[in-house]
Amino acid sequence: MPDDRNVARALLDRQSRTYAEEAGITLADRPGPLYQLLVLTTLLSTRIRASVAVAAARELFAAGYRTPQTMEAASWQDRVDALGRGHYRRYDERTATMLGTGARLCLDRWHGDLRRLHQEAGADRAALRRFLTEFPGIGPTGADIFLREAQSVWPDVRPYADRRTLAGAKRLGLPASPGDLVGLVGEADFGRLASALVRVALGEESAGEVSRSAATAR
Repeated sequence: MPDDRNVARALLDRQSRTYAEEAGITLADRPGPLYQLLVLTTLLSTRIRASVAVAAARELFAAGYRTPQTMEAASWQDRVDALGRGHYRRYDERTATMLGTGARLCLDRWHGDLRRLHQEAGADRAALRRFLTEFPGIGPTGADIFLREAQSVWPDVRPYADRRTLAGAKRLGLPASPGDLVGLVGEADFGRLASALVRVALGEESAGEVSRSAATAR
């Protein structure tokens, strides 16, 4: 049987991209990429396939809605149309409204810069989650999504493993605690591992195939 470290590395070899990267976001601790992650989080928070949410995010960004200013300036119909091009149709009208309202909140509360949110909360995860859930459409699960991805550029949040990350770890027979998981890959790669484990939990990646890849690579 492959050891845990080999399994984690095999998973990263198969699923090296985070959801943010898949959506075309070059994540960095800057206002633009952090806002784009907020948009992606809003889309991923509905009961819709992750691939559809990612496609919709790419369409919004391709239309130029990459900042809270441009998102708010877009008409409601323009946002609906962009979501539709990403096949995000079941929740398109409600989500278009939430994106506009969320952009205004980002501008009013955080002056368009989510680094301010991070600075105000510090390393207090409860405060970070509370601030994030103030955005329309983002509940506890959405806060988990945002922080799971943002930990790549917010080191004080690491290691952040939500219930889906831990469910994926359990399916692979890996330790179900953030401290043990980070020891398998190191802090720098933990955000990628967390995202990859979510793909296992959601059935986007086969636990069996990962285990076989790990066994072959030994």
